[in-house]
Parts: sequence; structure tokens; C-alpha cells
Amino acid sequence: MRKPSSLVSTLLAAAAVAVAVVAGAAPGAVAAPGDTVSTTVEKAVGNLPVVAEDSTGYSSDRFAHWTDPDQDGCNTRAEVVVAEATTPPAVDGRCTITGGAWHSYYDKRDHSGAGALDVDHLVPVAEAWRSGASGWSDEERQQYANDMADPRVLVAVTASVKRAKGDKDPARWEPADDSADCRYIAEWAAVKGRWGLAVDADELAALQNLVAECPTEEITYQLAR
Repeated sequence: MRKPSSLVSTLLAAAAVAVAVVAGAAPGAVAAPGDTVSTTVEKAVGNLPVVAEDSTGYSSDRFAHWTDPDQDGCNTRAEVVVAEATTPPAVDGRCTITGGAWHSYYDKRDHSGAGALDVDHLVPVAEAWRSGASGWSDEERQQYANDMADPRVLVAVTASVKRAKGDKDPARWEPADDSADCRYIAEWAAVKGRWGLAVDADELAALQNLVAECPTEEITYQLAR
């Protein structure tokens, strides 16, 4: 197992040499937070640094969520649920959500009412910790746990499916709906790329196997760090 300090060093070195097209950057420039990266899913997966995972010190409490940064009475979880509705719900001043309809792409199920939903961190916080977030500041972990700037980070899905997924990476879990595979791995690669997270060897092998279905699909994301 690598110690956290070694993990962080590996990730920083990998970020400096990652081969990705950074929109608006000069050739050879090192990507920086706020830069936009455009690439294919296959290249995005191939550019993720490979590092042995380490769960030492993990607690979900290290990722403060759900917050209400705009202080409108709805926390991040509620904001995601409302934003992803296929039929908008009614939301009162206390952020009680009534009515509405949703589609859970993990299992291809439609829901009327938000009661059957939960909000999933596409890359679970425990997986993020093992993949590099152990070396982040508490503020960075809070930003990750509540990241609505990129809609791929948080997704409203069937609650039972979210529980079944838990903290598993694509080596141990993928959507039950096979038609969702390309979307899922594209979003996984985008979130890991956005936040500078690593993959382990088994995870990389699973991603490479799945990416064969859609290697040239284009993805674009903005670097968060």
C-alpha cells in the first residue's frame, strides 16, 4: 500500500504529464484548475494515473455534505433531485418536494415522486478517498461532495440501486441496464479527470474493457483542481 504522501506525489506527477487537449491552452502547457479538457473516453481512461488504493483514515465525515451554499433552504441533495426531474416537482419554502417525475438511468426506471430516489456520488466519496482525496484539504473534500458545477458528479437514481452500488468502482459494479455502460464510464472518467483522481489496476482493466463499446465518444470537463 502506498502512504498518502506517496499517493499525492504520484497524482501530481501524473497530472503534469497527462496527455489531454486543453481548450485554449498553449501546446505543452500544464493543465490548471478552471481549464477545459476535451478528449475521447478511451484517451481519458488511458490518461488516468494508476495507483494502489489506500483506505487508511477514511470516514464519510471527511466529506461534509449536504450543504446549502446559496442558502435557499434546499441542500445540495435536494437541488440535484429537483434539477434532474423530467417533470418538474413543486418545491415549497421549506424545500418539501411534491409531485414530479424522474428517470433513473442506472436501472432504466421511471419514478413519480421523489421518495424512491437517492442522490449518488457517481464516484463514491470512499472511492475518491482511496484514489487521492485523502490528500486534499477538508474544504476541497466538501467541494467535491457537493459539486453541482458538473452535473455528472451527482446523480439522482433509484435508492435501492444506489445502496447496492455502495462504494464500488467499475471493476465491481456497473449499471444493470447495459445501454447505460457508455454513459457511465464516460461520466466516471470525466469525474475522475475533473478532480485529478487515480484508478487502481483492476478498475483500469474494467474501464478498458467497457470503453471498447464507445472508444471515440467525446467528453469535455473543466478541471476542479
